[in-house]
Amino acid sequence: MAEKMKTALWKLSSLMVFTQSAIVVTGGAVRITGSGLGCSTWPECTPGSYTPTPDQPEAPLHAWIEFGNRLLTFILLLNALALMAFILKSGARHLRRLGAFQIIGILAQGVLGGITVLTGLNPATVAAHFLLSIVLIAGALSLRQRAHAKTPTTIAPIPLVRNLMRAHLLLTIAVLFMGTIVTGSGPHAGDSTAERFNLDSKMMAWIHADLVIALLGVTVALVIAIKLGESEATRSRLSPLSQQFLIVALAQGAIGYVQYFTGLPELIVGAHLIGAILVWLFAWNLAITGNLVARKGT
Repeated sequence: MAEKMKTALWKLSSLMVFTQSAIVVTGGAVRITGSGLGCSTWPECTPGSYTPTPDQPEAPLHAWIEFGNRLLTFILLLNALALMAFILKSGARHLRRLGAFQIIGILAQGVLGGITVLTGLNPATVAAHFLLSIVLIAGALSLRQRAHAKTPTTIAPIPLVRNLMRAHLLLTIAVLFMGTIVTGSGPHAGDSTAERFNLDSKMMAWIHADLVIALLGVTVALVIAIKLGESEATRSRLSPLSQQFLIVALAQGAIGYVQYFTGLPELIVGAHLIGAILVWLFAWNLAITGNLVARKGT
């Protein structure tokens, strides 16, 4: 029975990471296709109906795209509730806070999504919606790695590596944050009537690119520092993760330049969004594996 419980925890925690990431992708699809106001109100889709209706003010496809994204929130919540039930049943006390955080965060995300719709897709609320998802993805990955016992307490990086890891994580956060500013200044607003940040989108894109270049530089330094300065045990855990991040970040940077110089085509923008999620997953996994992020509640 204990083995079945452990297997269920593994599967549900892995599914949590996937679904938290997937809702960012579907949210991006809503924005890229201009379906952000496909459902014109919240929590209903249209006044008097929780589902799209034939007399939708928006095109039917836009309504169903937005409605599909809303449905995924309920799947996320069911996933989180099932995961929390297994955490409580298994007696895994060190996972309770992270399990509860997923439930609370998903509910908050639903409310924030409603505010986003009711404010006509204000770019600040759209950015906050994405950034909250990033926090929830981090929490889901932390929960998964603890459930799989993949965050060892024995790793203690040398000061140079620890400082580089700290700079690496902060720069990754800065890159993601700046990406929301670029998005809020660019053409893919989610709806033709949505507001934009009153900023020069090209200037914002170049600041974003500069931060990416800085992140790549710190990553290269981190890879070298781990290889030359760490013990074999620490190197065996951190070196592959740092190298994998470098590969993912280089690919993401390449996609970013392609989308910029090709006029932000929808498919490339979608690929860049998926890349952003992968960059964050690899960055956070590196941070928690190296014990950069405190492991409270263990």
